[in-house]
Amino acid sequence: MNQPAPNKHWLKLIGPGILVAATGVGAGDLATGAFTGSHLGVAILWAVIVGAMLKYILNEGLARWQLATETTLLEGCVTHFGRTVQAVFIVYLAIWSFLVGAALMSATGVTANAIWPLFADSDTATGGLTAAAKGKIVYGILHSLVGVILIRLGGYRLFEKVMSVCIATMFVTVLVTATLLTTEWWAVGRGLVWPTIPHLYDGGLSWTIALMGGVGGTVTVLCYGYWIREEDRRGIEYLKTCRLDLAVGYTMTALFGIGMVIIGSTIEVTGGGAGLIVTLADQLQGRLGTVGRWAFLIGAWGAVTSSLLGVWQSIPYLFADYAGMMHEKYGERERQPVETTARVYQWALALIATIPMIGLWYGFKEMQKLYAIVGAAFLPMLAVALLVLNGSPRLIGKEHRNRPLTTGLLWLILLFFTASGGWAIYVAFTK
Repeated sequence: MNQPAPNKHWLKLIGPGILVAATGVGAGDLATGAFTGSHLGVAILWAVIVGAMLKYILNEGLARWQLATETTLLEGCVTHFGRTVQAVFIVYLAIWSFLVGAALMSATGVTANAIWPLFADSDTATGGLTAAAKGKIVYGILHSLVGVILIRLGGYRLFEKVMSVCIATMFVTVLVTATLLTTEWWAVGRGLVWPTIPHLYDGGLSWTIALMGGVGGTVTVLCYGYWIREEDRRGIEYLKTCRLDLAVGYTMTALFGIGMVIIGSTIEVTGGGAGLIVTLADQLQGRLGTVGRWAFLIGAWGAVTSSLLGVWQSIPYLFADYAGMMHEKYGERERQPVETTARVYQWALALIATIPMIGLWYGFKEMQKLYAIVGAAFLPMLAVALLVLNGSPRLIGKEHRNRPLTTGLLWLILLFFTASGGWAIYVAFTK
């Protein structure tokens, strides 16, 4: 078993955790945090912390499985859950990738166009597109293509550095903005430590569930295992390191969510979709001036861009890992390494960065309903996988299996995300 090499560089220690935070925080987190803060105020801040802790538990279980068995969680699921699960997962991943890819291109396009509009309002476009819609399309495509170039030319190392800059930008901007806006620090402190749900039977419960479930990512949680391999973390000796960097990553995620709730509690939040980012910036201009508006837009751009880059770089790992296992299982050819130079990885990257561009021309109302179903299904499935795989002394080893507390928390996560996912589907189809 590999022994951990001395490594004192801080980015090496917490790099994958930072990537988890940068990828998991996107336009959805911005919107959910702001809306919840607008409706319920800072009394609900505790829910952000709980949501981040739940995601930490899931990712810690994933890292523990991989370090103890030297196989990814996807390998464990494919090996032990049978062909039905294998077929369902690849279909699920393809649908999720398309929907998320379209949403991320739209969010980066809207935000970039708000910072630097490409077209004048008087410019009439073919097909009746407004200047803002045209700008969203052009910027969305550009962001996608630039993301591909960065990943293809720079590999994991350049990606890691760019993501660090993006998350630093969004982290500092959102926290500074929240600090400048709030004056009721006692209320903020109470909201962090005293669990209450304002307007419980008048939408408060729904917003609380959405806030807790929206903290961090979903499918991108699986990609942490590939990032720690890029850092050459192999062997259970690295579990403490992984716990440290995951703690840092989800602390940053929680602080970002707390900042967005505070911002939402101080201004009127209206609208929806990716355009909400621009609406928030315009509202902030009245409180903090032009500098505040621009600073928030730049921070929001950092958030959505880092999420796009994270998905572009990480999701192809899953396709490459899955394809490699299938080829190896059925003897078609020798399995390729799960790395950015693998042929399947390159093809998956190209498809994720191009096919979802279709969504830039549509409102995506029906797609959002489908995404509600797709997004709601993943976290319960992940909790089940960790209960089964990490709960078996035969599969993971007696010393590394789930402790009773971890098992109880995973059951709680399963029940919570099943309920919140069902509620999200209900809301999507009854609007």
